[in-house]
Amino acid sequence: MKHLIDRYLASYNAFDVDGMLSLLSRDVRFENYSGDQLTAATSGIADFRQLAEQSKSLFSEREQRISGLEFGHDAAIATIAYRGTLATDIPGGPSAGTVLDLQGTSEFSFDNGQITKIVDRS
Repeated sequence: MKHLIDRYLASYNAFDVDGMLSLLSRDVRFENYSGDQLTAATSGIADFRQLAEQSKSLFSEREQRISGLEFGHDAAIATIAYRGTLATDIPGGPSAGTVLDLQGTSEFSFDNGQITKIVDRS
């Protein structure tokens, strides 16, 4: 399971959407929460691809690093240190060039050697 997480994060950091998708099940579920608010969700690999491609253009650079990792049965929770530089202005928010430093968790679920669900919380 750890090797899947490591490969997923390496692909994410490299803006390699195809590399990310190669690790996911066809029916992958993705959810992103900011605080307690659901800010994005996808069901299926096509929806995930669309969101990942959109997200790529928001950042000129980005990095997720694992600062802690706990394993359960067919699941893992990674404590994540996130740093990204915005490539574009966010309407009503920060401007291009702003560096975001966030802490959060990513919950991964696995089945048949693939990632079946990712829940990001920051």
